[in-house]
Amino acid sequence: MYAHHSIDRRLLLVAALATTVLLGCERPVSFSSEVQPILNASCISCHSGAGEGMAKTHLALDSYQGVMRGTQLGPVVVPGSSASSTLYLAIDHKVDSKIQMPPHHSDKFAQGEGKPLSSEQIALIKRWIDEGAKQN
Repeated sequence: MYAHHSIDRRLLLVAALATTVLLGCERPVSFSSEVQPILNASCISCHSGAGEGMAKTHLALDSYQGVMRGTQLGPVVVPGSSASSTLYLAIDHKVDSKIQMPPHHSDKFAQGEGKPLSSEQIALIKRWIDEGAKQN
C-alpha cells in the first residue's frame, strides 16, 4: 500500500508540474497581429488622420507609436498596468460614458456611433497591456 501512495503522489506532482508549465507557456499577445487589427477595425476611423477623435484628443491609434504617445494630456497605456491605462478603461466602460470607446451611446462624437468591442477583444488588449504593452 505504501508503494501505491508513492505512485499517486508522483502522478499528482507530475500533473501539477505539467499544468504549471503549460500555463506558464502561454504566448504573449502580439501588438501587430492581434491588437492593431482590433484598433484598425474599431478605432482608427476617428483616431487617425483628420478623424474627430484625433482632432479632439490627438490620440492616433493607427500605429504602436501613436498608441504609446497617447493624448495631449499624456499616455493612455501604462505598460504592465491595465488598471492604470485609460485605453483599457475606456474600452471596458470603466469611465464616464462621455469617454467610453468606441462611442456607442447618446454622447457619441459627431462622426458616429461605434459597436462596442467584444469581451474577447477587450480581454486581449488588457492582457497585452498587462504583459508590458510590447511592440511585437
